[in-house]
Amino acid sequence: MHPGMMKERNEIMRITILFGGTNKERLVSVASAQALHSALTEADLWFWDVDDSVYEIVSEALLRHSRPFEEPFKPDNRRVGGIKQALDQAKVENRVLVLGLHGGTAENGELQAMCELRGIPFTGSGSASSHLAFDKVAAKRFAAIAGVKAPAGVVLEQAEAALAEHGKLIAKPTCDGSSYGLMFVNSKQDLVAVRNAARTEDYLIEPFIAGVEATCGVLEQLDGSLTPLPPVEIIPAEGEFDYRAKYLAKATQEICPGRFALEINAQIMDQAIKAHKALSCSGYSRSDFIVSEEGPIYLETNTLPGLTNASLYPKALKAQGIEFVDFLKDQIALAVKRAQQ
Repeated sequence: MHPGMMKERNEIMRITILFGGTNKERLVSVASAQALHSALTEADLWFWDVDDSVYEIVSEALLRHSRPFEEPFKPDNRRVGGIKQALDQAKVENRVLVLGLHGGTAENGELQAMCELRGIPFTGSGSASSHLAFDKVAAKRFAAIAGVKAPAGVVLEQAEAALAEHGKLIAKPTCDGSSYGLMFVNSKQDLVAVRNAARTEDYLIEPFIAGVEATCGVLEQLDGSLTPLPPVEIIPAEGEFDYRAKYLAKATQEICPGRFALEINAQIMDQAIKAHKALSCSGYSRSDFIVSEEGPIYLETNTLPGLTNASLYPKALKAQGIEFVDFLKDQIALAVKRAQQ
């Protein structure tokens, strides 16, 4: 397609922020939507509720929701329909979706597949990449192929022996956001809680790695080139970087650029790029690491990282000198370009 025609289509498309979702990360999604709407003030707002319905939301309703991390958002406007019906409408109305969504079917590739089948442009990675990255075990395997150093997994049946060997383990859902379900295993009694949790969802168990938590964003430019953003150093308020430490604890420190040695910063950025490529991510991603005595150790990649005012990716954009609104406009242009290919 001629560049001028693509630019014209981009201008007439209806930018729509889709937020909410049916999983437990929908609270974070509402806060991301508030930040997105503050930057894209003319965009339409669609809220995907827990019952799978999608609602048109007015600006005032979203912005006056003052405690998004703690209180669920309640829609009071016109229902568009179920998510599939809403996507059908998005196609007819020539919408491009800015995904202010996190976790569950919003990030595991299912929503992306529904959009791809309809030819709807959307921000972030495609369905296959999203599905791969969402599975932490598979993501580690693919990152390792690219030369990224990742911790070995421990099967539940061997967890007791691994605990005796390593002294401490960490357990987390294989397919879920990094803020939820995190468990530190210091004793055999802790393994009981892991076994109970593993009855309802798959759990990943790894040796605990001592070190400093870090994260690094990757940004795809309009020409397709990839830029690593400055790594963020994370010092949790209460010793572990869970949902409360991320969004509610005031004492959590997030330092960007991180105070790592120059060669460590370079290694983190290089491994973030390698993980992004190995997982075939698009648009943007954020990979998490532990900086140990042996250097950066890869943990996981987020294909739809938080975009709230308190989130790590926007902090890294700011440190790189990139305005949030410019980042979003470029992501929208990339989304439209990918949908037209």
